[in-house]
Amino acid sequence: QVQLVESGGGVVQAGGSLRLSCAASERSFTPLAMAWFRQAPGKEIESVAAISWMGSNTYFADSVKGRFTISRDNDKKMVVLQMNSAKPEDTAIYYCATSQTTINGSVSSRAYDYWGQGIQVTVSS
Repeated sequence: QVQLVESGGGVVQAGGSLRLSCAASERSFTPLAMAWFRQAPGKEIESVAAISWMGSNTYFADSVKGRFTISRDNDKKMVVLQMNSAKPEDTAIYYCATSQTTINGSVSSRAYDYWGQGIQVTVSS
């Protein structure tokens, strides 16, 4: 059973930075497209960023463009979301996800087969 383990969440002041990491626990598993989603209280889950298998293509929600970056290390089966210039509206539970069938990044949650347990990010004003 593949598990995605997220780390790096917590509380940050507005304007600050936070780095979220997510790694696949199964050594034999090859994650293809990887992505981060988030869900704020009372809101639907939304795409934050996605990255293709080889890292050549990335996608960002308009709300985070220019502030967040996404990267991956295929040897470590890891994806990283670097959050800069954080805003209170970034407060949410963040989930990483990976696909076994999609090579290119996708903003659709339906493209992903495995999900992390979620990690809380709180941006204080």
